[in-house]
Amino acid sequence: MLNIENSILIIIDIQEKLVKAAKEGEICAKNSAKLLKAANILNIPTIITEQYPKGLGKTVTEISQEMTTGTTVIEKSSFSAMLEPEFNKHTIQTDRKQVILCGIETHICVLQTAQDLIKSGFEVYIVRDGVSSRSTDERDIGLELAKQYGAKITGTEIVLFELLKTSKHPNFKEIQALIK
Repeated sequence: MLNIENSILIIIDIQEKLVKAAKEGEICAKNSAKLLKAANILNIPTIITEQYPKGLGKTVTEISQEMTTGTTVIEKSSFSAMLEPEFNKHTIQTDRKQVILCGIETHICVLQTAQDLIKSGFEVYIVRDGVSSRSTDERDIGLELAKQYGAKITGTEIVLFELLKTSKHPNFKEIQALIK
């Protein structure tokens, strides 16, 4: 089960042009923004990647407006974020082993990042309603492969309530408000 003190949120390439091209891009961005808000409330470190932002645009406003000083943004050209030295450095420096992973495209950058994170000893939780691809078939295949490689497939609300553990958590009302 996810644990606040051992979790990191990683948002992969939820950028302007990719969101427009993805089948459920808006839902993916909306749920990823909720997860980022929760990470901010719960002091969970966050890394956001941008694949070639010059051509694909920056991270969508819905997410970028929630960025804080606890958010690290890394530009990348590799499909797996783990191939980027800066990403690797920041991920390892958090000293956390549970990765909450969302982003675009599920079957490419999310999948390859998940594979490499798992190989590096991380426990990966892919948020099903926080990922998207241009094709729902490709998204579904990406999720199935990730599961075969050892990733856990989860949902936004499941993540939020696993982190809280109890309605007596001091941030319960703030987190609950994100899903209303």
